[in-house]
Parts: sequence; C-alpha cells; structure tokens
Amino acid sequence: MTAYENVMAHARKTEALAQVAGRLGWDQQTVMPRGANAQRSEEMAALEDVLHARRTDPQLGDWLDAAQAPDEMGAACLRELRRAYARNTKVPARLASELARITPLAQDAWEAARHNEDVASFLPWLNQMIALRREEGQAIAGGGDPYDALMEDYEPGTSSDAVATIFDRMRPRLVALREAILGANTPPALTGHFPQDAQLRVSRRMAEHFGYDFTRGRIDLAVHPFSSGSGDDVRITTRVAVEDPFNCLYSTLHEVGHAAYEQGVDHSYALSPIGQGVSMGVHESQSRIYENQLGRSQAFTGWLFGAMQQEFGALSVADADAFYAAVNRVNSGFIRTEADEVQYNLHIMLRFDLERALIRGKLDAADLQDAWNARFLADFGYAVDRPSHGILQDVHWAVGLFGYFPTYALGNIYAGCLFKAMQGDLPDLQQDLAEGNAQPATDWLRARVQRHGALRPPVDTITHACGFAPDEGPLLDYLEGKFGAIYGL
Repeated sequence: MTAYENVMAHARKTEALAQVAGRLGWDQQTVMPRGANAQRSEEMAALEDVLHARRTDPQLGDWLDAAQAPDEMGAACLRELRRAYARNTKVPARLASELARITPLAQDAWEAARHNEDVASFLPWLNQMIALRREEGQAIAGGGDPYDALMEDYEPGTSSDAVATIFDRMRPRLVALREAILGANTPPALTGHFPQDAQLRVSRRMAEHFGYDFTRGRIDLAVHPFSSGSGDDVRITTRVAVEDPFNCLYSTLHEVGHAAYEQGVDHSYALSPIGQGVSMGVHESQSRIYENQLGRSQAFTGWLFGAMQQEFGALSVADADAFYAAVNRVNSGFIRTEADEVQYNLHIMLRFDLERALIRGKLDAADLQDAWNARFLADFGYAVDRPSHGILQDVHWAVGLFGYFPTYALGNIYAGCLFKAMQGDLPDLQQDLAEGNAQPATDWLRARVQRHGALRPPVDTITHACGFAPDEGPLLDYLEGKFGAIYGL
C-alpha cells in the first residue's frame, strides 16, 4: 500500500471509533440511566485513550510526510489530517483522557445545578474544566493565544481578534434595530396549552418537509437540543414546553439543519477526514437558515399556521399574518436558544467576551456569575432573575466547548449570505415554502454546501456556494428589512 492508502485506511478506522464515542455521548443525554454516569465517564476516557493514540501515532506522521494526494478529495483529506495531527501531537495523552473522563461528570453536575438553581455546586466542576481547557489551549498555542487555539477546533482559519472586529461592526446596527423595535407596538404572543405528543408530531412533519431522512435518523428528547453523528446515522434531539410550542418546533428545525448537512455529505466521503461539516460556523449556517430565513419566513409560517390548527384546533392568534408576527416576536427574554433573530447575536457577544477572559486567565469562575449578570444588565437593560436564566442556561462550558460560541454568530452571517444567493437562484422559493415545500431550498443547500463536506476550508465553502466572500452585510440587511416590515419601522 502507498503512504496515502495507509493514511486513509488509518483515518477511516479512527473516524469509525470517533462515531462510537459520539454515540455514547448521545446515549448519555437521552436514554442512559442516571446511575450509569460514573461508569460512562470511565468508558469515555478509555475510548479517548485509544483515539488519542491513533491520532498521534508516529507512524501516521511518517505516512503524512510521504503521502501524495491522487485528486482534489485526497488533497483535502491530507489537509485536514495534517492540521489535526499537528494539533493532536501537542496535547498530552493524560490531558486528553482526563478531559474525556471529567466531561460526563461535569455535565451531570451542570444538569443538577441548573435544575436546583445552585451555581455553587457547579463551580468546582467548572473550575476543573476551565483549567483543563486552558492547559490544552496553552499546549496547542505554544506561547500564542490559548483561546485562539481552542477556537481553531470549531472554526479553522479564524481568530478571536477577527471575530471581535466583526462583532464591533455588527453591534451598532443590531442595538439600533432592537431599540426601534422595543419602542414600537409588540404583536400578541401565541398562548395556550400544547400537549407534548402533538408538538412532536408537528415537529416530525416539519423535519420531513425539510428533508430529514428518518431511515438514517431519529428524534429524541434532551435537556439541551443537539445533533449527533454523520453519514448514515445522524440523530437529533429537541425539548418540549407545553405552553411554548415554538421552543420545540424551532429547536427541532435548527437541529434538522445540522442533521441535513451531515446526511447530505457525498457518500464517497463517508468516514473520511472530509466526511462531515467543515466547521461549526458553516454548520450553524445550515441550522440557522433552516430555522430562521426559511422556517420563520412569512411563507412557511403560513403553512405552519394551518398545520398547527389541524393539530391543536383554533389558536389564540387571529390569522396567518398574526401568527407570523407571533413567531417573530421581539421581546425581553433571558434564553439564548429562545432569542429572536434581532437579539440572538447579542447573547453570543456576551458569552464570547466572558469565555475569552476565562481562558486567558483574566476572569475567575468564582466571579463569572457576577460578571455575567452585570454584562447582561448592561446589554439588555434588565436583571437576570435566576441562574438557569443566566450562567447555567447553556451546556457548553460544562462540557468544555470554549471557543464554540462565536461560531453561532459566524453561522448567522454565513446564513445571511447563503439566503441572499438562494433567493437569486430560486424565484419560486416563497411559493414553495407557502405550500410547506422546503425541498427546493434543501436541494440548493445540498448542492452548494452540504454534499461537499469539508472539501474546502470554511470561508472558501461559503464563497464557493454564494459566489461572493461572506460578510455581515446581507444578514443585517435581511434583519432590518424583515423586522422593519413586521414592526412598521
């Protein structure tokens, strides 16, 4: 076998094992008995030991040095493997194993703390996670910025300074739009009681309309919705609040966007280094465009209004126009995942600044709650009322995903660019959505983004799909146009 063939065979087996580890994570958050958590942490650590050894095997390094790509796909695979190998060989096996061991325990502690509104019980676990991730970032950075090193895991090719510059450009227009909206008349909210089983039936219909393949996936319930897996086993979760059906419906649609990306990757890339989404920013572009530009459009909400009437009977809002306004209602709230499109990125900016300070050692976990609450009051104009609405609302820090949050905002930016390009190519898009038919939009995204997996770097992926380099302009123009019309600005 050639060096390239050896590399690819090694990578395929490693990725198969990584998928098994991912399935253990899915099981932990959905159906695993709670008493199994300590054992699961040991299982995850053992599997991580195997994965880390394979990812840092000196023989793999020799093969990568000698390998020559036979084609474009091969070149992309070698690019991703060389980048990963350079990173992984800087992380001690002890550290990789300890991170895998502690993550299930920290997540379990977070879930209990969130339920009990008890920050103090979670802080020891958060301190451990911050220390481990800081050590990891420092090992990878080699004297550089440890936060940038962690960001590279989620959005290769960017930096925290570049993200901060984008946020500085976005903030004035977002704040101005929010202030104008909050000064206008607020449309009525949808109210009522919406049983869980009926919500899940509507969610499944929505998922099917957006092309989610249930022969290769499933929907389950979790504390925090997520998508897991790639290729022929891509699972999603959602959550239900019986008085807030939009929580379930749009959480589901968001995760369908992630799952559609993974299900849509060219089958010839399966279990290869490019057989999944190229970055979390590009991943979020799929989930956010499904959820917002498509799923919250006036056309699609017209269809959803009828679907909900069929399931729940008469609704509290008078007609499809009022329903559209209710779906896109901008109002005060604490929860990022439930935030409207106008305010969502402001939530991300808060988390980005705080987690960068934590990893850089400029903020201690003991002071994080006060820092969060002060920043939230300054940014949103009202005080956090309880920890589950503040520092404990997201799972990300509990499981060590430092550097992940900014990719949500980058995903929104990418989605704005993709929607602009999509509208130019699909003149019948709104009519299709009005009929509940999102397949043309999914087909466009599959051809332009999803089937390519990680063939190209993140920015190149979006540039190739849109025909122009991404920036925040299309997103901000879309937001101002949409919400200006809803609120009569």
